[in-house]
Amino acid sequence: MYALPFQTLLHFPCASKFTRPKDAMPMDLHCKFSSLEIKRLSRRIVLKFCGFNTLLLSINPVLAAPMPEMKEPEVIRTLKLASGVRFQEIIEGEGPEAQEGDTVEVNYVCRRSNGYFVHSTVDQFSGESSPVILPLDENQIIKGLKEVLIGMKVGGKRRALIPPSVGYVNENLKPIPDEFGPRRSLFSHANEPLIFEVQLLKVL
Repeated sequence: MYALPFQTLLHFPCASKFTRPKDAMPMDLHCKFSSLEIKRLSRRIVLKFCGFNTLLLSINPVLAAPMPEMKEPEVIRTLKLASGVRFQEIIEGEGPEAQEGDTVEVNYVCRRSNGYFVHSTVDQFSGESSPVILPLDENQIIKGLKEVLIGMKVGGKRRALIPPSVGYVNENLKPIPDEFGPRRSLFSHANEPLIFEVQLLKVL
C-alpha cells in the first residue's frame, strides 16, 4: 500500500490539493465529513437562535406585540350616616337637588340583605316602570329612604342598606306596594335590613 509522508499530510490536509495514487486511501473522506458537520452545525445554530428569540419574546413582552392599556376599575365609595344607613352613589345626577320637605318622583327596587327580590316599581320582565311620588317627610316615608334621597340630583341613582330601626317601623310609611303579595312580603321582612336602589326622576 502506498503511503504519503507525514509532512505531506500535515501540509496538505485535504486530498483535493494533490494527485493521489489509485491504490491510496481516499483522503477526501475527511473533507466530506467536515462539510457535513458544518452544515449540521449551522442548521443547529439557526434553530437554537430561533428558539432563543421566541423565548426572549415570551419573557420580554416589550419586544413582542404592544400590550393594551389596562384601566383601573372604578371604586364606588360607601358612605355611612349617623342613623346607620349606608349608601353608594351609583350615578351622580345633573338636575335639581332634592331637599327636605320636597316632593319627589322615584323608581326603586327593594331587596332583602341577602339579595332576594321584594318589590320594584320597574317590571323585571317588560322593563316598564310605575314611578311613585314621595314626600321627603319622615312621618310619611321611612326615615332611612328620606335620608338617602336628600341631596340627590335628578337623574341620579343610589344604592342603600337601610337598617330596620329607620325602616318600616309602622305599616303606614311609604313606599308600600299596592299589590297584596308584595306588600305582605315587604312587611314580613320589615325587621331586617333592606336594600333600596333608588333613582330620582323629578323634584316636584
